[in-house]
Amino acid sequence: FPVALLFVALPGLILQEMTPPELAAWSLAPKMDTMPDVPASYGVALTIAVVLIWFGSLSLFALALRPGISVGEALRLSLQRLPVLLGTALVVLGALFGLLMTVILLAVIVSLASKAAGASLGLLLGFAVVGVALFASVRLMLLNPVVLDSGSGVKESLRRAWALTRGHFWRLLAFILILTLLSGIVASAAQSIFGLLGSLVAGPDGARLAGGIAGAIVSTVIQVYMLVMLARLYRQATAG
Repeated sequence: FPVALLFVALPGLILQEMTPPELAAWSLAPKMDTMPDVPASYGVALTIAVVLIWFGSLSLFALALRPGISVGEALRLSLQRLPVLLGTALVVLGALFGLLMTVILLAVIVSLASKAAGASLGLLLGFAVVGVALFASVRLMLLNPVVLDSGSGVKESLRRAWALTRGHFWRLLAFILILTLLSGIVASAAQSIFGLLGSLVAGPDGARLAGGIAGAIVSTVIQVYMLVMLARLYRQATAG
């Protein structure tokens, strides 16, 4: 659990505190034409936070998949496998970006003949891209344990993770939706309760900080549970 707090909860909490108020307000109702300017420092912080969280998730999988391993050994193993995980992320993001650019190009070409048809096609294809991204994220849900445990490279890790989830899409989708909903409800409740207590002690700043810490801790507990369950699913899939 300390590993989860250090490499999962803490980076997210720090990033939350660094988020510009304008960006936080925009994220509640995002519109491309009104997106605020994002400081370069925030982009760097976001990248570092994501890498740290991925590193932390690999460490948690190491502890879950290899009973008896020490925390130090888990951290060293995760550091060794982190470049492969980053490589798989670049491949997946590159494929999705290429698909998105293709969709935009098709919509632009059609809009040259008819703006209404181009807008309609762009909307439909946009939903299709979201569907493809959702499908791929569920099918690659076991990617982290595969990267950590198999010792394979980028291509083989992606292939193996995709193969292990074949026939289990709907069960995995239901699992992640339930946990996401539960995490959101419990974290919001914790933020409200501890935020109220923080406001009584230190005003609005105390409310934001106390609520953020409480929400991060609750979310971390649920994420640890999710990682343990994914580790079990991975072992079941590889054993079968």
